Amino acid sequence: MSTQTTDHKIVVVTGASSGIGRGAALEIAARGMGVVVTYNARPEGAERTVEEIRANGGTAVTLPLDISRTDTFPGSMNALSGLLSSEWGADRIHALVNNAGFGGGRSFETMTEDAFDAYYRVLLRGPYFLTQALLPLIEQGGAIVNTSSSSVHSGDTEPGYSGYAAMKGGLTVATRFLAKELSGRSIRVNAVSPGPTRTRLGDNAFERFPEVIDGLAAKTAFSRIGESADIGKVIAFLVSDDSAWITGEDILATGGYAL
Repeated sequence: MSTQTTDHKIVVVTGASSGIGRGAALEIAARGMGVVVTYNARPEGAERTVEEIRANGGTAVTLPLDISRTDTFPGSMNALSGLLSSEWGADRIHALVNNAGFGGGRSFETMTEDAFDAYYRVLLRGPYFLTQALLPLIEQGGAIVNTSSSSVHSGDTEPGYSGYAAMKGGLTVATRFLAKELSGRSIRVNAVSPGPTRTRLGDNAFERFPEVIDGLAAKTAFSRIGESADIGKVIAFLVSDDSAWITGEDILATGGYAL
């Protein structure tokens, strides 16, 4: 068993095997919090995240989770409870980061009901009901952070993202309402909306089509696309006590994209 005390803050980060989830897990651990790294298809990536956290003196464990399968959430909650007890001697988490997802890029003309339902299950229904399932484990004064997208804001409207952005927009609106509903337990609920960020989304789109990077970078204030650590630092701030007076917000983290 870990030597960590029971008041150690522990954060669940979904989809932390790569990209923004990985960046968030590393930055949260750097602030001294324990991290539960969830993954679905890439266990090796989750293990690498945990190994890096431990190599830097932090504590972390992995947990399999398919965000599209809400029927598995009760079992995942039980598994999480076991990990909290065995690793940290704890029975609560401080925060949940709803980050797991996949990218957009399907035109309205070619959208199918199955594709639309996949967006819904992963980007809206999944995080919504995972939050409900884990709510009994979130401590008084804890935090929830939802990864949304700059595509829900004016200035970042591109063809092919209507289904994706609709779900992210729904998650952003739900964030504001949950902030009100959970305020009785002093649980803060916020969203972070990244702009173009170098991740594995879109089947490693930036690696497969590097020629698009310069055009996107030119639309930011700092002439580069975002990195996972850029967004990870914002998420780490939002789960920390430094943001204790922020709730119900959707924070753009875009490097001034489309200003």
